Amino acid sequence: MPFLFLVPQSMYMRKIFLPLILALPLAVFSQSITTKFEQTNGKESPTYFEIIDWWQKMDRLSNKVKMLTMGPSDAGFPLHLIMVSNDGDYNFNSIHKKNKKIIFINNGIHPGEPDGIDASMLMVRDIAINKYKIPDDIVLAIIPVYNIGGCLNRSPYYRIDQNGPKEKGFRGNSQNLDLNRDFIKSDSKEARSFAEIFHLLDPIVFVDNHISDGADYQHVMTLLVSQHNKLGGAMGEFMNKEFEPGLYVLMKQKGYDLVPYVNAFGDTPEKGWSEYWDSPRYSSGYATLWSTFAFVPESHMLKPFDQRVKATYALMQCFIEFTEKNGERMKALKQQAIQSEKTRVEFPISWSLDRSQHATVTYKGYAAERKPSEISGLPRLFYDHNKPFEMQVPFYNYYKVTNTVKKPKAYVIPQGWWKVIDLLKLNKVEMMPMKKDTSIEVHVYYIDDYKTSPRQYEGHHLNSNVKIKDSVQKINFRKGDYYIPMNQKANRFLIETLEPQAEDSYFAWNYFDPILGQKEGFAGYSFEDIAAEYLNKHPELRAELEEKRASDTSFAKSANAQLNFVFRNSPYFETANNRYPVFRVMD
Repeated sequence: MPFLFLVPQSMYMRKIFLPLILALPLAVFSQSITTKFEQTNGKESPTYFEIIDWWQKMDRLSNKVKMLTMGPSDAGFPLHLIMVSNDGDYNFNSIHKKNKKIIFINNGIHPGEPDGIDASMLMVRDIAINKYKIPDDIVLAIIPVYNIGGCLNRSPYYRIDQNGPKEKGFRGNSQNLDLNRDFIKSDSKEARSFAEIFHLLDPIVFVDNHISDGADYQHVMTLLVSQHNKLGGAMGEFMNKEFEPGLYVLMKQKGYDLVPYVNAFGDTPEKGWSEYWDSPRYSSGYATLWSTFAFVPESHMLKPFDQRVKATYALMQCFIEFTEKNGERMKALKQQAIQSEKTRVEFPISWSLDRSQHATVTYKGYAAERKPSEISGLPRLFYDHNKPFEMQVPFYNYYKVTNTVKKPKAYVIPQGWWKVIDLLKLNKVEMMPMKKDTSIEVHVYYIDDYKTSPRQYEGHHLNSNVKIKDSVQKINFRKGDYYIPMNQKANRFLIETLEPQAEDSYFAWNYFDPILGQKEGFAGYSFEDIAAEYLNKHPELRAELEEKRASDTSFAKSANAQLNFVFRNSPYFETANNRYPVFRVMD
């Protein structure tokens, strides 16, 4: 019987356990690290503390597994990162120098969806006992549970539509944030720690394990991918024509009929559906900004827990197997994309669904029918499992660019906007503090119009439909303000966070809202004389005032509105009002 040679974590542990472990038969070792999933015959998922204890045990018992303590979370516990490799190398610099391919797996962003938590434990245990082998040039990096606060908040009553496990974690984190909407705005400590981890790893593939909501169908596993038009270039083409179809083939070989994430809510999917739009607020959209192939597996909520976990395990194997076969090409495509982003002249900042073209997918569903509701007596939807069907349906997975922006030579952001500056630093943006007070001719945006959502969304009232005016001005910057050159790996991230019209820009997420509020005003009785004198010296403004009075009867009847018109069109009005404080240096 084979033996497993292991390296415990500490010298103290080594002295106690090494003689025992070296003599431990493989079968006994395997039995000693069973999971909660296995112990309960696929009925339960471990608690947070059981998860961490299990991984600490794996760290002690296998020289292929290392558990690293990373940054903080809102729950008060640190995020952990599991590194898995055949040579036991968990040094990030060393891994990159060896040209290894890193597959980064995130679990438990929604802890009520624990399939990835359990599947990762099973897979790594099998790697440790050589039941499943990974290639020498592939490294797995796994966050065992990302939303720790939600994992600690367990109940049998959460996700009531979901078929197991017995207890589930909660969707919100310790701030009640949905962490899969937080990758740009970074309101949580988790998101800030994640950014550090992501840039240390610089993965070729990113996988964020989930469980779906929505329609009922036969498929156990669905898959959301980086939108190929948005990923763009050769990477986008490879994703659409080779990577995604390749996963379908591999999953079919493992007994699973994969289908795109069924993005059909409030309707039945027989007429097809559109591809989910993964903007940068989401994990896969964030990864796209950094030229990483990103995926969100969504196992089907109504399938039994054990089936979902096994399907998640199989899909993670598919990512490994596809990367083993195509990894060198994938790395070359990634590097090509990074270089392209450095020299690209124009960047897209908004998109819309293109219904003029689509793919066709095989959908295995159940007949959707109506019957009287026992609650209301009115017709209700139900899926008849006695009437399964298979059909070809359109999958609208093409998006077209609706707005682009020309890349500046550089951005300049005053040091007072330190919340944004901190996020840029967190994302490894190259930027230089000015060494002295400097006057630079720049393009200046003014926010001409925008809409703000009336209801909060993840703690914000999002700004959208932004309209801007552009002017060229000479601005005096101070020593310590930041100059951000646009010839770097972070170019796309910078465009999509600093251009105010972009969907998930920092302006959209309210980081620059203070500019929208006027700070200085006037006392009418006092300003009357100053305004009159100013109009006498500026007859062109008097003409504009008279023209507006003639065309606007409400304006003509309001003394204060007319006085305010003079104020806003005079040098007495503050220059900062509605002036976007990120300035564009053009060639």
